[in-house]
Amino acid sequence: MAAVDVANEFETITRLLAPLAHPEWGRGLTDDVALIPQRKGHDLVVTKDALVEGVHFLPNDPLDTVAQKLLRVNLSDLAAKGAEPFGYLLACHWSERCGWPERNAFVEGLARDQAEFGVALLGGDTVSTPGPASFSITLMGWAAKGRIIARAGAHPGDLVFVTGTVGDGWLGLRAARELLTLEPERLSALVEHYRRPMPRTAFAPAVLEHASAALDVSDGLIADLGHLARASAVRLDLQLESLPLSLAAQAWFDGRADADQALSQLASGGDDYEIAFTARPGHEAALRREAERLHLRLTRIGEVKAGEGVHARYLGEPVPIEQAGWVHR
Repeated sequence: MAAVDVANEFETITRLLAPLAHPEWGRGLTDDVALIPQRKGHDLVVTKDALVEGVHFLPNDPLDTVAQKLLRVNLSDLAAKGAEPFGYLLACHWSERCGWPERNAFVEGLARDQAEFGVALLGGDTVSTPGPASFSITLMGWAAKGRIIARAGAHPGDLVFVTGTVGDGWLGLRAARELLTLEPERLSALVEHYRRPMPRTAFAPAVLEHASAALDVSDGLIADLGHLARASAVRLDLQLESLPLSLAAQAWFDGRADADQALSQLASGGDDYEIAFTARPGHEAALRREAERLHLRLTRIGEVKAGEGVHARYLGEPVPIEQAGWVHR
């Protein structure tokens, strides 16, 4: 009987992960540390996100897309700060189903996105677990010293913007669970968005130049804007009829009887990984020029006022928000 080729930690590092390492800073993944030279005039910006099977991805999701989503949700955090990513630390908690084919698929997904977004592996850890698979990344980037865009900084009179479209992540999860009835191409587009959201890294310089406050949309647009409103000590008034919808989301929305509630669901579903931000009215033209240059949809969805919290309206009428977004227990 042929011997079973069982995946283990050190072979995984040597065979799969070492080729992803930064040629200098990652030290070939043969040491316990990475060595990152200082960059004068810049701050080191660090973020960390994790994905857990059954919570952030489905058990039947391909592991290459899980790896890409893992990297992209971290890239989204840095993009919203106006930072330039360069490298990451990776932790893999492989479940019993993660043999060589699954690990290969995971690394292939990372390799594709490393090439697309210009980042490299610097180190990390791999372990096995009897529970569900989980993965985390600590992503690092550079920002001009003292220049990152925080959640605090919005002022009354600012406008509220969001990149891309809203609601595709929430609808994509429902589509992946086969809970939606739409045309096949619409369902495929939604599942793709859920599995591989597109971080707005190319728009990060515009955020750095023009935004007064910003964050990425992970737990739901309304919930995340609530964090911004709280940090800035302001009130955000949103017009739900202005929400940018994809063709697939529009198709779903057209079948709803209660338009205001349908839009509030899309605005609180999460997993969009767009950038929501505020900016002075005088910066709108420059922001739109840059978005047009990048072929990126940019939508003004509200305004900043004195007060507190996020207040949603649909065609001028207040809309009660039962649940603003996803909350981890």
